Amino acid sequence: MKHLIIYPIIALLIISCKSNVSLDNTNDDDIYELVWADEFDYSGLPDTSKWGYDTEGNDAGWGNYEAQYYTAADIDNAKVENGVLHITAIKEKFGNKAYTSARLISKSNWKYGRIEVSAKLPIAPGTWSAIWMMPGNWSFNDGGWPDIGEIDIMEHVGHNMGVVHASAHSKDYQWQKGNQKTAIIKVEDINTKFHSYTLDWSDEKLEISVDDSTYFTYKNEGLGESKWPFNKPFYVILNLAVGGAWGGIVENELFPQTMEIDYIRVYQKK
Repeated sequence: MKHLIIYPIIALLIISCKSNVSLDNTNDDDIYELVWADEFDYSGLPDTSKWGYDTEGNDAGWGNYEAQYYTAADIDNAKVENGVLHITAIKEKFGNKAYTSARLISKSNWKYGRIEVSAKLPIAPGTWSAIWMMPGNWSFNDGGWPDIGEIDIMEHVGHNMGVVHASAHSKDYQWQKGNQKTAIIKVEDINTKFHSYTLDWSDEKLEISVDDSTYFTYKNEGLGESKWPFNKPFYVILNLAVGGAWGGIVENELFPQTMEIDYIRVYQKK
């Protein structure tokens, strides 16, 4: 999991129900339409037509020495209730891990567009919440990271409460080299209010915002794949990690902890 831009005027139209949403720009070339969404207007496990579970990196600690085991289709770790997806990290032994949680991956992937996720995040030390994207058909066991690219729409760790990170990783720009493209923003009520975390993605740039306030921009320098591997379809990942290289020291008595998702919507140009 590893600059202020002035947008044209965008109107959000909600017609009859939340799933019929379109973003209309004053420029005809920039008209967007909703192409995929999950409003979580059902109960039980996440919709299997839209979501799968990523468990491939459990034994390796996902490369970050994380303390959780991601389960598959376990309602204690991933459930939809009262119109909200709950991803819950629990203090319980599973395999060789001391915690369980869930890592959901969208079964669809997209090239360019607007990806918007409304989320409420846990703030306990040791929690590591993430909304991010990886290239379609990529597998944890395939390797190739970070050359293939990674887009982090939102990352938050409990030991740095309220500080939200956006990042982009590539072969030349990555956290191991300390030169990844990244920015932060402070969100005071991150755990008590749903906020909109949004990626606007084109062949020219990545822009990431919180509640329509853009704080991260990475422009395509036109210098090739090693700097801009974001010209192919990516899928969405929603997960709550525990501990690890960035999550840090875990306060066991504060668990379980839950990351809540109100909706996820994907728009593309018509």
